[in-house]
Amino acid sequence: MPRFYVTEDAVQGNQIQITGEDVNHIKNVLRMRPGEKITICNGQDKDYRCIIKDVCDKSILAEIVDTAKTGTELPVKLYLFQGLPKKDKMELILQKCVELGAACIVPVMTARSIVRLEDAKKEQKKRERWQLIAEGAAKQSGRGIIPTVERVHTFKEAIALAKTLDCAIIPYENAEGMLGTKKALAKLAKRGSAGIFIGPEGGFEESEIAAASEAGIRPVTLGKRILRTETAGLAVLSMIVYETELQEEQSSSEHNREQE
Repeated sequence: MPRFYVTEDAVQGNQIQITGEDVNHIKNVLRMRPGEKITICNGQDKDYRCIIKDVCDKSILAEIVDTAKTGTELPVKLYLFQGLPKKDKMELILQKCVELGAACIVPVMTARSIVRLEDAKKEQKKRERWQLIAEGAAKQSGRGIIPTVERVHTFKEAIALAKTLDCAIIPYENAEGMLGTKKALAKLAKRGSAGIFIGPEGGFEESEIAAASEAGIRPVTLGKRILRTETAGLAVLSMIVYETELQEEQSSSEHNREQE
């Protein structure tokens, strides 16, 4: 069933009005007509199953048939602190990390970042482009929210933001073995919010790892191989998805047994 996103103020009683670019997509690309079914998400983990009532030039009117929690969000809110990579790698990282469940992406200017977005207008243009990519990835993967792409942070600002979260990790090639990583991920999966720091090409400087450690951000290893910046975030997010959803499934199974 086709899926679209609106803000909560578009929901009026038992009707929802869709405006903007989605109107053209529904009307001229999908060629949908009154009576056909669509799913509309309010971007706050709630789905409205609807029937199209009216198709106009600038809006689509849909009637709500049923409401349910989207149910695709991870139990932990994940912040990806991504060191700015070269060229268009950020677009790939954004797309895939949103698909895997990241709730917020924070671009970070690190000591070894080659890309320098120091012009405010260029940064804003980039950010708008990145936000569109995040929205497209959220639609494709059936997310219950549209993840946010924050402004570019300095490493110091990123650490300050991470300290407001329940916990955070920073993959580092010199960190100790995978048992430590497993424990860190199991702990992270039980928290309300968590940060993941990923370095740019060339990784983090030792001074940055030291600063992160002092702030309570735990260094972890992702294995014996050195991963590219566009691979590392996907690897750790995949581990977290497995750990959090496994714990959630086990908890649900135990609850059901107790009810029997």
